[in-house]
Order: sequence, then C-alpha cells, then structure tokens
Amino acid sequence: MVAEAGVARSASVEGGGGRRAGGLDVLFCGINPSLMTAVTGHHFARPGNRFWPVLHRSGFTPRLLHPCEQRELLSYGLGITNVVARATARADELSPEEYVEGGRLLEEKVARLRPGCLAVVGITAYRAAFGERKARIGPQERTVGGSPVWVLPNPSGLNARWTVEAMAEEYARLRSRHVTRTVRS
Repeated sequence: MVAEAGVARSASVEGGGGRRAGGLDVLFCGINPSLMTAVTGHHFARPGNRFWPVLHRSGFTPRLLHPCEQRELLSYGLGITNVVARATARADELSPEEYVEGGRLLEEKVARLRPGCLAVVGITAYRAAFGERKARIGPQERTVGGSPVWVLPNPSGLNARWTVEAMAEEYARLRSRHVTRTVRS
C-alpha cells in the first residue's frame, strides 16, 4: 500500500490500467481525509459518515462494507481517492489553493487510471477544485482526465440536507449509467 499524506490508499485506487479490462468503472473522490481516516488508513471511516451504507443501498456492493474492507471495492470495479490529501477535522479548514492544486493532481490521476466515471462526493469540493461555480448534483458536462464526471451529495453526517435514502437514489442513478459489472451477494 502506498501512503498518501499519512493516509493509506486503498489498492482499488491504483487498481488496473485499462478501463474495462480490469480497471475501474467508478472512481469515488472524497473531499479530503478526516482525522479518523488519517488514523485508521480507511476512507470514510468516521462513524457518522454515511458513504458505506449509501454505497450498499444504491446497489454498488452486495452487502454493507465496513471502512476496513475498502480493498474489496476493486472486485466491484470501484476505487476511492480524495481531492485534497491533507487530513483535517472539517473540510472548511482547506484553503482555496489546496482545492485547485488537488483538482490538478486529480486530473492527472484520473488520466492515468482511466475510470469509466469520476464520482466527486461533495458539490463544494467539485466547484472549488475545478472552478465550476454553477455545478449541480448529477452528471457534469466536462470531463476530468478524459473521464465523465458525476457529482454526488456528500455523505458526511454534517450534510443534513440529504437523507440516506435520497443519497442512495442519486448514487443508484450513477450506477445505472456507469457500472458494467453485476454485483452478486
């Protein structure tokens, strides 16, 4: 495993070269690691984060995975990364410059990994990283690193505007358009 600013990267982030020949259908991209993620090395590790339940309810995984099982995502054609590598207690601790630099680095990573879709988890992160001030949740017109982009609601427990059910519906829309593998339990 390769360290990324003190956070262990899931094998699924670096998995596969060619998109449909063992590569990623969807690369999920969080804002930045939480302090809990920095300690555990597992993405979306805070107990109040709803990423893993939403991923399961939307049909991306056959069962509810725990953050420590993030490596299993590769078998489903999924990966996880972040816009900004620096861990913070809250995303509002990041500077505009960190978002822009993170967007530049993400563009390079996506070009290298060639996922079927880049799914940015958090509208604010997408807007800040790519200067798309009017972006909305859902598919975007632009590509990043040659891959289509879909912006998803942030599953953080701090995002009270979206319920688990509503988030799962949006994630399922993405899945119906960009996932080629069948998920079996």
